[in-house]
Amino acid sequence: MTIQQAKQRFGIIGISPILDRAIETALRVAPTDLSVLITGESGVGKERMPQIIHHNSTRKHNGYIAVNCGAIPEGTIDSELFGHEKGSFTGAHETRKGYFEVADGGTIFLDEVAELPVSTQVRLLRVLESGEFLKVGSSKAQKTDVRIVAATNINILEAIKKGKFREDLYYRLNTVPIHLPSLRERKEDVHLLFRKFAADFGEKYRMPPVRLSPDAVAMLESYRWPGNIRQLKNITEQVSVIETERDINGPKLAPYLPDSQTSKLPMIIEKENQSDMSEREILFKIIFEMRNEVHDLKKLVSGMIRNDDDSFDEDAYKRLYPVIKPSNDSAQTAGKDSFDYEISRAEPVYHQDDSIYDPEVVEESLSIEEKEKELIKKALEKHRGRRKNAAQELGISERTLYRKIKEYELN
Repeated sequence: MTIQQAKQRFGIIGISPILDRAIETALRVAPTDLSVLITGESGVGKERMPQIIHHNSTRKHNGYIAVNCGAIPEGTIDSELFGHEKGSFTGAHETRKGYFEVADGGTIFLDEVAELPVSTQVRLLRVLESGEFLKVGSSKAQKTDVRIVAATNINILEAIKKGKFREDLYYRLNTVPIHLPSLRERKEDVHLLFRKFAADFGEKYRMPPVRLSPDAVAMLESYRWPGNIRQLKNITEQVSVIETERDINGPKLAPYLPDSQTSKLPMIIEKENQSDMSEREILFKIIFEMRNEVHDLKKLVSGMIRNDDDSFDEDAYKRLYPVIKPSNDSAQTAGKDSFDYEISRAEPVYHQDDSIYDPEVVEESLSIEEKEKELIKKALEKHRGRRKNAAQELGISERTLYRKIKEYELN
């Protein structure tokens, strides 16, 4: 099959050399069993490449399954991909085959593969390395002969740095990389695509197709198309349906292009300290900061109870009360007496032997699990065991609450 034949069969429109190179790579790798990783922005048409690969391979007479990994809930993704045994979990009333068993001898396309949970990535790595997998709830390994083609619209190398994607799985999938260009890299194809979509919508809605004037074509080609082909198709449909005149010039087209008059210079904004922090990490950070403040407060109060000037920690006081300023210019040399703090000195507490009592500080548990368990218990008590109401109070799903109750043995 030639590049032109592939375009005609799979509905690919464009004359861009970058696009032709991607199709050529797909055709060359198709007869092999090598795994392929397709990258590119959302809306560039990545789903066409695995179809080209499968229909030009020796597996074309066997099954082809496309799986959107981002659309399957984390709790069921293993069952969907690898199947499960009867009774392996609640609701597993019968044994079920997974996609890897159903597609044996064929091809599986894993779209949005970077959305897979890390535990599922381990299972997928085993399939790539040995062709074996385990059903959920089974200890018996099964063999499968499946060709895997994966796709993603995110930077996997960045995901690897953040611990969200396994590096060994990346190199297994990325045996042959295919990159599909964005629409702004294919300016020569924008008008071709618009004309094709306009003709399709004209036929669909039984009206003449819209046509663009030269200034409208220039506007179309200069736009950045963040949504790529998907966005272009939507805008073409809007123009076809809403506009009564079939000839569209620049001023008429402009309202359909979001922020078309705004400069779209490349911009990178990165906040490493705050990016992709989970709720648990944020909570732990807050608790850690609170613990430091409690530690400073203990030092300060302990010195005041002893009524000992030498034990007064001025640095701890400043950390606790950063907005309080010295009362005069000699504050730095006068010591703690120059600060107008309003914490009165406590009288020393004595034991029966008249020795000064150093209060014992009871450390509060800072375990996130304990706090979570305590909150769940309080919510259940407040709502008299009604899990639905308790879940709404806690801001979590009823399913998550059920799992937490089982995990913490709160039945």
